[in-house]
Amino acid sequence: MDPDITQLLHDARRGSKGAEAVLLEVIYEDLRKLARRHLRLERRDHTLQTSALVHEVYLKLFPSQRTDWESRGQFYAAAAKTMRRILVSYARARLAAKRPPRDGQVDAGDWKDALQSSPEEMLALDAALKELAEGDARQAQIVALRFFCGLSVEETASALGISDKTVKRDWSTARAWLRSRIAP
Repeated sequence: MDPDITQLLHDARRGSKGAEAVLLEVIYEDLRKLARRHLRLERRDHTLQTSALVHEVYLKLFPSQRTDWESRGQFYAAAAKTMRRILVSYARARLAAKRPPRDGQVDAGDWKDALQSSPEEMLALDAALKELAEGDARQAQIVALRFFCGLSVEETASALGISDKTVKRDWSTARAWLRSRIAP
């Protein structure tokens, strides 16, 4: 059984070294799984390594001062946002080094495949997610938790304090909306 991350976050904030050590172990492995998943979704010749991505996310999430994480959901939402920012930043750098963008066109038929082909598609996904967040913040949160954090429907519902049915409905709607924005 997985340890209660929310409780570990609270205990670590109160100064428990044991909780801090267990928390680091648990979140580090979770972040590695997420990083492996996202880097596998990207091109096979990706030069960003799993450990480098995890360390960068960790350093951004846990600066020298203690962060007041209120819940597991808040932590994973921040992790998803941080990983997305790093991957978008990396895609921009690769694109700038490679060539100018191709008229902003995206060739992916499915929004999840946007990470497989090129930095242009990662940037298009990022722009679409920003647009989605302006129209429906909850759907954007669900996409971040499901896609970038890899949470299940049940875990996402728990993190956001909503029902499984709402997550399923919003997840389906958000995917269709993103697909329409990213597909040519």
